[in-house]
Amino acid sequence: MSTDTSPAETKDAPAETKKRKKRRRWPIVLLVIVAVLSTSGLVAMLFMSGPTLGHFRTPEGRAAYVSAYDAAMKTMPAPTATRDVTTTFGTVRTYVWVNDNAVDDVPVVLLPGRSSGVPMWGVNLPDFAAHRTVYAFDAIGDSGLSQQTIPLRDMDDNTRWVDEALTALKLDKVHLVGHSQGGGLATAVAVRYPERLASLTVLEPIMTLGRVPAWIYGWTALASLPGIPKSWRDHALNKIGGVEDEEVDPNDPMARMIAAGAEHYSAGSLPMPTPLTDAELKALPMPVYVALAPDKSLAGGSAADKAKLIPDVQVKVWPKTTHSLPMQAGKPLNDELESFWAAHP
Repeated sequence: MSTDTSPAETKDAPAETKKRKKRRRWPIVLLVIVAVLSTSGLVAMLFMSGPTLGHFRTPEGRAAYVSAYDAAMKTMPAPTATRDVTTTFGTVRTYVWVNDNAVDDVPVVLLPGRSSGVPMWGVNLPDFAAHRTVYAFDAIGDSGLSQQTIPLRDMDDNTRWVDEALTALKLDKVHLVGHSQGGGLATAVAVRYPERLASLTVLEPIMTLGRVPAWIYGWTALASLPGIPKSWRDHALNKIGGVEDEEVDPNDPMARMIAAGAEHYSAGSLPMPTPLTDAELKALPMPVYVALAPDKSLAGGSAADKAKLIPDVQVKVWPKTTHSLPMQAGKPLNDELESFWAAHP
C-alpha cells in the first residue's frame, strides 16, 4: 500500500493557453452537480412505487443530447468498432479501440460518471489506447446510447449488466476503471465479481469510500430549484464546481453533452453505490488504484484513510484537482495508470 501526494509536473504556458485551460473547467461544474444530484436521487426513489426505467423525457431532449454526444465523440480518436451488446437489462453501447501492438493482453474497460457517457474520457482515451486495447461503456440506466429494457432493482442488478457485457465481449480479465458514480459501480463489480479484474482503478469515486460532503447540499438545493433565474442557477453551479462565473464555456462539446444529459435524461430508479464496509475493503483481492482530489472532492473526507484498508492499494491525492480529476490531471494521470496496469498484467 502506498500514498502519494506529490504534485504533478507543470510548465509555464502562454497567457492565452492558460485562459483556454481555465475555460475548459466548465465541465467540472457539471460533473460535480450531476454527481450530487445522483445521490439526492436516493430521496426521490423513496416516493416511487417500484423500479422504473431510465429514459429521455422527450424526443426533442434525446435529439439534443445525441447531437451533443456525437460532437463530443468527434473530438476523440475514431473507435475501431462500435457494438450494442445484449444483456438482461438492455443493450450496452460499447466502443472498442483495438491496439494490435498492446503491451499485454489485458484490456482497459471504462465506466463513465453520471450523465456523461463515453465521451467524458476524451482527455484520457488517446493515451490509454496508445498502449493497450480499450473498451468503453455507456451505462445502462443513465444518459448515453445504451438502451435499458428492464429496471435495475439494486446494485446486484447494476453490476450484473457489466458482468454480462464482459462475458458477451469474451473478456475474462480486465483493468476496470470508473470515475465518480462509475467508480462506485466499478468497485461494486469488484466486490461481486473479483475474478473478472486484473486491477481496479477508481477516480474520485462517490458513495464508495465515504459520503458526499455536507457543504455541497446548500448550493445543490439552490441549483435544483425550479423557476429560479438562470444567473442564480449558474452561480450556484459555479460555486459547487469551484470556478468563477466568467470561467465557463458552455460551447465546450463535453460540457454541452453533460448539460444535455443532466437536463433531458431521467435515470428512474437507478441504484446508487453505498460505502463499502471495512470488511469489504479488506477483502478486495486485486490491486487497486485510488485517485482523489484535494479540493471540492466528493469522495468523502476520510476517503484516503478508508482506501488504505485495501490490502494492495495505491492511493494518490492529485494536487490542483477537483471532482473532475481525470480531465484535470490529464497526461500525468494517464502515464501513471499505464505504469500501474503494466505492473499488474
